[in-house]
Amino acid sequence: MTSMDIDLVPTALAIKAMRDNGYRNTAYAVAELIDNAIQAGASNVELLCCERQALVAHRTRRSIHQIAVLDNGSGMSADKLRAALQFGNGEHLNDRSGIGRFGMGLPSSSISQCRKVEVWTWQSGVDTALYSFIDLDQVEAGGQHSVPVPQVKAIPTTWREAGSHFGQSGTIVVWSALDRSMWKTAQAIVKNSEMVIGRMYRKFLERGGVVIRMASFTDDHASTFDIDRTAVANDPGYLMVPSSTPHPYDTEAMFEPEGDRWEVEETIEFHNAHHVVTTRFTVAKAEARNRSGPSAGATDYGRHAKNNIGVSLMRADRELELEQSLVNGYDPRERWWGVEIEFPPALDELFGVTNNKQSARHFSDLANAFEAVLSGAGSIADLKAEMAEDEDPAAPLIDILHLVDRRLKQLRKVIQIQGRETRGGRRRHADESPEARATQVTKERQEQGHHGSSDADEQLPDDERKAALSKELTESGLSPDQANELAAKTIEDGIKYTFADADLEGRAFFTVKPVAGEIVVKLNINHPAYTNLVEVLEGDAHDELDPKELADRLNKAAGGLRLLLMAWARFEDEAFPVSKREDIQDLRTEWGKYAAFFLER
Repeated sequence: MTSMDIDLVPTALAIKAMRDNGYRNTAYAVAELIDNAIQAGASNVELLCCERQALVAHRTRRSIHQIAVLDNGSGMSADKLRAALQFGNGEHLNDRSGIGRFGMGLPSSSISQCRKVEVWTWQSGVDTALYSFIDLDQVEAGGQHSVPVPQVKAIPTTWREAGSHFGQSGTIVVWSALDRSMWKTAQAIVKNSEMVIGRMYRKFLERGGVVIRMASFTDDHASTFDIDRTAVANDPGYLMVPSSTPHPYDTEAMFEPEGDRWEVEETIEFHNAHHVVTTRFTVAKAEARNRSGPSAGATDYGRHAKNNIGVSLMRADRELELEQSLVNGYDPRERWWGVEIEFPPALDELFGVTNNKQSARHFSDLANAFEAVLSGAGSIADLKAEMAEDEDPAAPLIDILHLVDRRLKQLRKVIQIQGRETRGGRRRHADESPEARATQVTKERQEQGHHGSSDADEQLPDDERKAALSKELTESGLSPDQANELAAKTIEDGIKYTFADADLEGRAFFTVKPVAGEIVVKLNINHPAYTNLVEVLEGDAHDELDPKELADRLNKAAGGLRLLLMAWARFEDEAFPVSKREDIQDLRTEWGKYAAFFLER
């Protein structure tokens, strides 16, 4: 044993571990600096990307050299600057009113991307800017053991020329030696950052609380910009306008509130205080999916929505993440709903907010296991009681998860019903369509003296028939616009049969109902035959399906058809007494005759 002091945590090793602190990419690391700027009252924040020309494999190429974040916030005193560069310190450690708090943002996010971070901050004009830094090369070499005492130092000319909002007070953070940025060019950094930043700060951007500029230039032409634009709100609930959503939904909402109770407030008791959590539900407008040409998922706005799938967790008006645990695998239709959960920083421990503000760990863990845990508990009340008995701090989250799970099931049914009808109802009935062929066979049978219970109402006025059919289709789950359009096309084209997907109770695969001279066939979306046949064959293909996936669909549909026929076979086999079995066989024969009449055409 020696008497020499041994550090509990060697500085160089601690810094190395902190570099692997979980920031997903450069955009999320930059967001920490934007958080600091907003917390400091900035109205303008700028992401400035400086590139440098370099000779690579006999070719001159530009690559990222430095990244800076400039703001016109309140700036910092010398003491506050030193504290801001110290891990686990800062002026908002106990502040539960804003987006800061953890005291890890500036140094932690910076070293996750670069080896040197420099900070200039001023409160009485840029000429009084104080300067300090962290240099990992010096730390690892043993030359930097503490945050250097801030000194007055001029801001480099490069940044003075590139920045457009040097106010009476403000801060600029500069990253150099960018050894961990996954994107090597300014264009890639801006392109990948603007969607994340637009979504993360959408509420600030929507109300004009902050303007976020993104610009790029070369180090020898700091006042000439290759990219110079401002972030636009990116709302995964697609209600905000204007937004970054492609035309035509850049200036009009693509989604709409889902139902009268689309916004639900719940009061949660935590640490002897009451806090409100607000959950919002939105769904794509029918016209966003009801279009001619390629499927809605293949449009620019459909692809935009594909990148916004998930439950948006909002803390103090700033998004933490899009939680994926409640998403149904990769179902392309998941892009057509939006769920936002907004909670105050006072509930950070309940939700399990990480110190890099990128996730809510407790919520995510519970969401991942929700179905399994619920199935083992028996009921929501039993589950909450069990968690309370175990003193599980996440117990209050159960009501929120149950609400989201229940409403998502409803949303998916609406999307399922409306989506199939947009694909089938957006065109007039061609002569070779199944409905047209069946109508022709029915007319021939009517001419031969075979009449059905629906035939008499074919003589009713068209307006009356359209209104009755539209009402029936609306009750099945179509939007009023979709129902009116499909009813009008059906009556005007002289079609006898109308299909509608519906959320039906019971185990029937389909129902048949005469309506105003029409025969309405409703397919039960809850029946397994729907999943294995109708949905497989008529599901929204989008642009993601490759030949193998298409072949898999056909194979699944063929298997579903065989299972359906085998179910009938077993139904006959178990029929008792024998007379009942004979009646069933007679029905099969008669139905087979009708099937032949229709299919032979």
